Amino acid sequence: MSNLKIVRFSLMALVLAGLAAPTLAQQPPQPPPITMKQLKPNVWAGLGGAGGNSTIIIGKTSVIVVDAKQTDAGAKDLLAEIAKITPKPVTTAIITHSDGDHVNGLVAFPTGIKIIAHQNNKKEQETALAAGGRGAPPPDRLPNQVVTKAKDRLTIDGVKLELYHWAPAHTSGDLVVYLPDDKIVATGDLIVTNRADDNPNIHFEKNGSTEGWLTNVKGMIGLNADTYVTGHGDLLTKADLQRKFDATTARRAKIAAMVKEGKTLEEIKAALPDAPAPGAVARGAAAPGGAPGGAARGGGGPGGGRAGAHPPAKTFVETAYAELTKK
Repeated sequence: MSNLKIVRFSLMALVLAGLAAPTLAQQPPQPPPITMKQLKPNVWAGLGGAGGNSTIIIGKTSVIVVDAKQTDAGAKDLLAEIAKITPKPVTTAIITHSDGDHVNGLVAFPTGIKIIAHQNNKKEQETALAAGGRGAPPPDRLPNQVVTKAKDRLTIDGVKLELYHWAPAHTSGDLVVYLPDDKIVATGDLIVTNRADDNPNIHFEKNGSTEGWLTNVKGMIGLNADTYVTGHGDLLTKADLQRKFDATTARRAKIAAMVKEGKTLEEIKAALPDAPAPGAVARGAAAPGGAPGGAARGGGGPGGGRAGAHPPAKTFVETAYAELTKK
């Protein structure tokens, strides 16, 4: 090939690359893949993807899904994975709390689906809708069956379920889903594995409570369960929950003791800093891209944790201090 032809070929390649670049730039980001794990013959966990973890329960003629991912695309990926394991239709969704990364994927679920949630979850979604803006829940997918009791027993399409709301914890409307026949619990974001054991994510702005968190975890430990499907991260055991409960109990007791001593919030925060999340860089070190290291804060405000839309979420110490000094 002559030098002139090489030059022409190179120029043409550059032009074509320039034309293709805007097209590639316009492609929406694809959600990460979902990892499907079979827990029992009729129960699967859909871990990861776009949003929090989901639990899939196959009934006699239909499917029940606990938590619905964050986006239309993420939920469609989940529904596609469900279609690979059963031809039965999804007819029921149970939502553990109101954060967008567990709720907003409902937009991709079938119309007319039964959506079960705690009554405070529905109120929080209605508040988010009234506020408007990016991340608000789909208005035509609000809960249409609400739980008002501390414990509710249901049988849906032959599947026995127990729904628990012991107290406000991660949010004011947390719902724990227990399958007694399978010894499986879906915890929602009450339990996650992307935060230190003594640093649960409490949404103060949604009337969450550190004391209520301990009450809920104690309740979950008391269930006859072997497997806990967390809100984010991998599956856990009862021993894992006990470890988190003990660590958080100890940290909250230290905060209470320092409050009794008259220590200020800043003094307590300095003495009891958040431990880094598992796998995170050490506190104060530079994370990749220049961000400071430290514990993951989790999905922040009413819109499901969208960056910059709300003030920084209160830390565990700040929330516990507010509870312990409340007059």
